Amino acid sequence: MNRFPDYSRRHFLKASSLVAAGALSSNYIFAKNVKAKGGPLASFTPNSDTLKVGLIGCGGRGSGAAANALNADKNVVLVAMADAFQDQLNSSLEHLKTEFGARVQVDTEHQFVGFDAYKKLIDSDVDVVFMASPPGFRPMHLEYAVAKNKHIFTEKPMAVDGPGIRSVLKTVEESKKNNKCLVAGFCWRYHYPKRATFQQLHDGAIGDLRTIYTTYNTGRVGKESLPYNRENTKSIMEWMVRRWYFFTWLSGDHIVEQAVHSIDKMSWAMNEQDPISCIATGGRQVRTEPNNGNIYDHFAVVYDYPNGVKGFHFCRQQDRCDGTVQEDIAGTKGICHLKGDQHVILGEKKWKYEGPKNDMYQTEHDEMFAAIRAGKVINNGDRMIKSTALAVMGRMAAYTGKNIMWEDCINSKESIVPADLSWDAKVEIPQVAMPGHTPFI
Repeated sequence: MNRFPDYSRRHFLKASSLVAAGALSSNYIFAKNVKAKGGPLASFTPNSDTLKVGLIGCGGRGSGAAANALNADKNVVLVAMADAFQDQLNSSLEHLKTEFGARVQVDTEHQFVGFDAYKKLIDSDVDVVFMASPPGFRPMHLEYAVAKNKHIFTEKPMAVDGPGIRSVLKTVEESKKNNKCLVAGFCWRYHYPKRATFQQLHDGAIGDLRTIYTTYNTGRVGKESLPYNRENTKSIMEWMVRRWYFFTWLSGDHIVEQAVHSIDKMSWAMNEQDPISCIATGGRQVRTEPNNGNIYDHFAVVYDYPNGVKGFHFCRQQDRCDGTVQEDIAGTKGICHLKGDQHVILGEKKWKYEGPKNDMYQTEHDEMFAAIRAGKVINNGDRMIKSTALAVMGRMAAYTGKNIMWEDCINSKESIVPADLSWDAKVEIPQVAMPGHTPFI
């Protein structure tokens, strides 16, 4: 039943992350720094121009994105939420109501819980779907939302294996027929300093690119302290979904879930060109607790591109180590350095970014809803699955110890997501990959 008057459905502009991809939570801490502009409203009456938003995945990233959306447009209302767990949904709903008051209108009939919650939300009376559940579920959620002709904001990454990549590639092609927007959560694409810097690169400021060096080195993630274990969860499936970050079939491993941001910047610098192959190392030195699943804690990947261009990527999640997120890009006429607030070019053409700074998370939503109102269509599909596949390719190379060709990654037959997605499914606990023993499939 339509709870609000119909509106003439419009399309949107460019953004980089619509958060919500299935009936599962992201377990991030709620982004408490996202406050309602002007404070919570005591009353709000929907009208014919109201855009109705549904959130799938009610963890911190999803909740933060919903808050950004409500700040981006005064005539947006959150009307539906979906998650694997009722307690996760309740927590998110409470936070959002506290911040935004009457613009959060999620009644009990539009609170969907379970593995099929994403379908119920997408089938409900929503105009824009935010996807922020664990990445392993993203391909099926994207496929269903595109089939239902919804505007979509999807968090990164978009898949965790070859079958998932091919599914999203097909979905992206279908989305281009819909005249609807598909916006991806690669937030650095909305960072003003990065935009200006990459434009300099594409305009030839350092000549032809020769090497790209990226890092995403951090400490161990806070989710490692979550209390869920085999003793206090009802099944292996619940345990894994509660601790989704630490299982490759749910997160893709941290190179795919987190460090993909840096790999996306590599692809951005290369104008989304396909690599030829990659080789990698990686392992699990400090993340040895059984409760932390089967993911690695460090990776090092070398991507080979046409014309001898090489991309180097390093990432780790280890405490008491150097923590650096940076990019150094060398060309035939200079070097580009990006780290923190530093955005400089050295060489024949010296340049330094001195323009305005912004909240990239808010900007992506501001631009998205401005585009909806302007009747514009943005589709980030091609580049979002390219960056996702690059990260998956690097993980495949590290897990197997093999040199992985680009076409082999895309065509890999290994499906790591269980066929039976139910709480009592008979699933095996995934083992930690062993290079030289773990096969490429």
